Amino acid sequence: MDSLTHIVLGACMGEAFAGKTLGKKAMLWGALAQSIPDIDFVAAFWMNTTSSLLAHRGFTHSLLFCALITPLFALTAEWLHRSHNICLKRWLLFFGFVIFIHIFIDAFNNYGVGWFEPFSHLRISFNAIYVADPFFSIWPGIACAALLILKINNQQRKKWWRAGLGLSAVYLLYCLFNKALINREVKNILQQQQITYTSYFTTPAPLQNWLWFVAAGDANGYHVGYRSVFDSKKEITFQYFPCNDSLLQPFKNHQDLQQLIRFSQQFYTVEKWNDTLVFNDIRFGQVIGWQNPKEHFAFHYFLQYPTQNKLVVQRGRFEGWNWQAAKSLFERIKGT
Repeated sequence: MDSLTHIVLGACMGEAFAGKTLGKKAMLWGALAQSIPDIDFVAAFWMNTTSSLLAHRGFTHSLLFCALITPLFALTAEWLHRSHNICLKRWLLFFGFVIFIHIFIDAFNNYGVGWFEPFSHLRISFNAIYVADPFFSIWPGIACAALLILKINNQQRKKWWRAGLGLSAVYLLYCLFNKALINREVKNILQQQQITYTSYFTTPAPLQNWLWFVAAGDANGYHVGYRSVFDSKKEITFQYFPCNDSLLQPFKNHQDLQQLIRFSQQFYTVEKWNDTLVFNDIRFGQVIGWQNPKEHFAFHYFLQYPTQNKLVVQRGRFEGWNWQAAKSLFERIKGT
């Protein structure tokens, strides 16, 4: 999830753990612990783009990192707050839980999390919630704001952290329900439309959980389209994108290409934009593809110009967005 969501979630967890004992300092500890796995952002300062893609949500989002960093936090907090009589075991359980929750919920979007690094490069991706979903983040956000305003001895504080954490958990369960519904419908539609595939995935379109991006295909190419949970028609209008693997031949020994293929988990296509060769990681969807089925993919990497890919994950997410694009998203969510 986005950094702000992790901060407010952690703050609510900190309040739940020791708000009565430590006051608002407990919120600070929770926010710090919930944010620590994202320390991997510093890798971008010395790594090239493709190496940084793999470093992000890699080791610092692993179970091993969680096990190593938890005692450091616990020992520090126990030393600083010894007068409050919170035993080391409780600190260990608190920080272990909060840090684990970070790497757990990050696995619910499409980037992928290296839970088993450095022993395995397997990336876990449940593709159930968009990386920045305001309907998930708003509840702990409001709760955190209320907790910052309310005095420490206010009896309403407990209700606020419970609401913040509880409603976000309910929404995540709702997202999983939508995921199961969409997957079942997509499988039936692929069969009805006689589309053969060896792999497929579904992932939410930006900022919500009702319209989903769908991709199904094989080593030759992918059929991509959109499906709303409110669609009544048992069909999907697919656009086909060939993989074009043969275009990669001049770059087959380049490290950045090998890292891109690993990062994409084999969900990629290649195309030419004029004289520029572009590698697309299709897991990140299209640039307003619900409006134009032939649009470019949000994640596009210029193979001949590696220095022009600094914001390769972010640059396509909201490219071309305006009031008309937002309106068309809302209209497509309503279903066909």
